[in-house]
Amino acid sequence: MCLVVAGLAATAPSAHAFELFGIKFFESDADRDAESVIVDPQPYVVSFAVNETGDVETAVRNASTLLSDQAEPASGAAGLIAKARGDYRRILAALYAQGRYGGAVSIRIGGVEAANLAPDVNLPDPVDVTVAVTAGPAFTFGNVQIVNQAPYTADPLDQVELPSLRGFGAGEVARSTVIVRAEQLAVEAWRQQGYAKAEVTGRDVVADHATNTVDVTITVNPGRHAAFGPIAVSGTTNMNPEFVALQTGLAVGQDYDPDDVARAQKRLDRLEVFRSARMQAGDSIGADGLLPYDLIVEELPGRRFGAGATYSTVDGLGLEAYHLWRNLFGQAERLRLDARVASIAWPINTSQFDYYFGGTFTKPGFYHPDVDLVAVVSGERTIYPTYTETSAAGRLGLSWFYSDELTFEGGASFKRARFEDGFGTRDFATAGLYAGATFDGRNSKVDPTEGFYASGNIEPYYDFIYGNPGARIVIEGRTYFGFSEDDAYVLAGRIKAGALVGPSLDQIPPDKLFFAGGGGSVRGYGFKSIGVDNGSGVVTGGRYLLEGSLEARVKVTEDIGVVGFIDGGYVAADTFPSIQDLRLGAGLGVRYYTGLGPLRLDLALPLNKRPGDPDYAIYAGIGQAF
Repeated sequence: MCLVVAGLAATAPSAHAFELFGIKFFESDADRDAESVIVDPQPYVVSFAVNETGDVETAVRNASTLLSDQAEPASGAAGLIAKARGDYRRILAALYAQGRYGGAVSIRIGGVEAANLAPDVNLPDPVDVTVAVTAGPAFTFGNVQIVNQAPYTADPLDQVELPSLRGFGAGEVARSTVIVRAEQLAVEAWRQQGYAKAEVTGRDVVADHATNTVDVTITVNPGRHAAFGPIAVSGTTNMNPEFVALQTGLAVGQDYDPDDVARAQKRLDRLEVFRSARMQAGDSIGADGLLPYDLIVEELPGRRFGAGATYSTVDGLGLEAYHLWRNLFGQAERLRLDARVASIAWPINTSQFDYYFGGTFTKPGFYHPDVDLVAVVSGERTIYPTYTETSAAGRLGLSWFYSDELTFEGGASFKRARFEDGFGTRDFATAGLYAGATFDGRNSKVDPTEGFYASGNIEPYYDFIYGNPGARIVIEGRTYFGFSEDDAYVLAGRIKAGALVGPSLDQIPPDKLFFAGGGGSVRGYGFKSIGVDNGSGVVTGGRYLLEGSLEARVKVTEDIGVVGFIDGGYVAADTFPSIQDLRLGAGLGVRYYTGLGPLRLDLALPLNKRPGDPDYAIYAGIGQAF
């Protein structure tokens, strides 16, 4: 899909300004006047010196707001002095984080130590600010101890990394961040074993400046073992509070586990009916060992609508819109209607447009908090380069969110369709089952830099008009490797394969056959334009598919990136094709990184084009190509 305009969504007309990609729309003078104004600006020039280089210097310089904010004047002399006094604390904290406990910080404003200046002092305009930092020697841990450390557990889901593996051990650099992390791990180890109110009750840190060592004793009070108590829901208006509590999946008497709390939060977020949903544990564990929870929610408006557009130089312009109803019957039921008109090109010819209309009903918490019932009906008329489809379809199935990464789905489908392609005009009426699984271990869905993605599905079906059974199988994998500290370089790969078992090609619905080409397949070619040549120049779908992509992504600046890519795809009839039948596309792209994900613009060339293939194709969208 080649998305060029992000969907605009709204819940009700509003006169307020809004921001999209950092650009403010409908901003009034009052909005602008509301921004803070410095009444008494005090410009300054910073001279910054650290007696060490490398990580220590970087950490100290990053901690200074005097340095980071020097392009903007302070709010009077008092504001500058307050900023300087804050820098004392921030820089010392940065030194402690590097294991430097004997450092010294001097901040002079106009030649006078900032700590000695009165807030109403008169300063030059601009004033010189001198920051001098002596890091001091690196301290190492001496004796380290955790009192009441949690016992070992054989349950891999409850195991927590030992603090010693995070640098909390004799001889290691005594970074303050390591001490803090050791406390967090010590508490988390108890909580993973059901001690919900475990806490650090003592921290004894002694720095010996004679030996440059730090002795640390952390004392943990695990408290009592807990189980989940009742959940009190507040803030609901249209939602059924009993359903909301049930949807957390937390049962009264179930052993406390912080992972279950996090999973409950994700279940609530997946309902898509709350502006906010916050689970708050009770102050104490009851005499019965139960820990009650308060669930405070704020509901979203019941309706939402949006519009968007797609564009590529090959497939033309597409316009789409949707209307969403949330919480139809008080249990987060959703009904979404979608409409689309696509393949709008110049000159305008409405007979060549693609049309689609469909509705999707979702019932969350169908027999289990992690299972959704999904029903879909749709009608469409779509003109592909290789065939035309006019159809009505329906699907009823279940989606099971087994874990954060793994999702299963399955159900039944029916489709009545007429196709026009190289085999002529044919009607099909198919009914079948479908089942699939998706594992998504990527660190981001729109801009992944590490992890992998895998999916597979199988669809057995029966065609009532020709009396033929068949089965379609598709698998896909994607992987990502980020390089450098901030993943400025990413190598991404994708491979997809498909196979179809069934009758001869002329008795298989074209939408079951495999095609390649387009923005999500082999760039540089028209959508579904790569298929099987029947020997007379007519392209039909194939029984087998193999395609892949390789991308090298480089961030040039914080906001701009460039991409080089190559895509390839095979489509075969009954035997695997030769190397000459491999279609290749390659190109370059640019990325503009926003809070919504990267804006994508790709230019692709078909490397071994056939008659009728375009000379090039341009794709625009939000998010990486895969």
